[in-house]
Amino acid sequence: MAQEGSGGGVLLAFIVGAVAGAVVALLYAPATGEETREYIGQRAREGKDRAAEAARQGREAVNKQRENLTTAFDRAREQFQTTREAEPEA
Repeated sequence: MAQEGSGGGVLLAFIVGAVAGAVVALLYAPATGEETREYIGQRAREGKDRAAEAARQGREAVNKQRENLTTAFDRAREQFQTTREAEPEA
């Protein structure tokens, strides 16, 4: 019986199919080798720029969440201390 929820295998198959399709499209494209290399280089630079931007946004999101968590932790600690100091000792 096949395992349910194996999304990684499907994603890998999709990526391999996309790459194979791109290779075939490049081989049959009516462009010269120089034009094709320039096109691939430009796309690679665009991909690199997009990846760098996504990484920057990811770092910003992580830092913001870290700040939110730290603030929430500090508030909880202050509330605990206030409540602890306000309780009469037995």
